[in-house]
Parts: sequence; C-alpha cells; structure tokens
Amino acid sequence: MVKEVEELRSKSNEELIDILNQVNSELFKLRKNIKSGGAIEKPGRIKVLKRTRARILTILRERGIKL
Repeated sequence: MVKEVEELRSKSNEELIDILNQVNSELFKLRKNIKSGGAIEKPGRIKVLKRTRARILTILRERGIKL
C-alpha cells in the first residue's frame, strides 16, 4: 500500500486527474453491470477502485486542487 501511495504522490497533477477519470469510468461500468443484474468476475475490484479514488482525491486536495 505504501508503494502505491508513493507512486501516486510522484505523479503530476494532470496524470493524477487522468488516472482518476479512468478509475471513475471503470467504477461506473462495474456498478452498472451489478445494477443490471449481472455478476462481475472480481467483486473485490470495486473496493480497490474506491480506495484508489480516495487516495488520489486526498493527494489532489493536499496540493490545493479542488475538483
């Protein structure tokens, strides 16, 4: 986990925003699949994506960037 946070902190603001957009779109697709009654292959992926999203938002807020 520490390694992931260090990697995120080393990225620029633009890169973090790009990653955040990718995470948000993947979360949306997974949630849409669940709502439509489908099963997903890796249910734990949602938890990982939510935590990654929170980490990115925290780093951006620490840097003074509001989304």
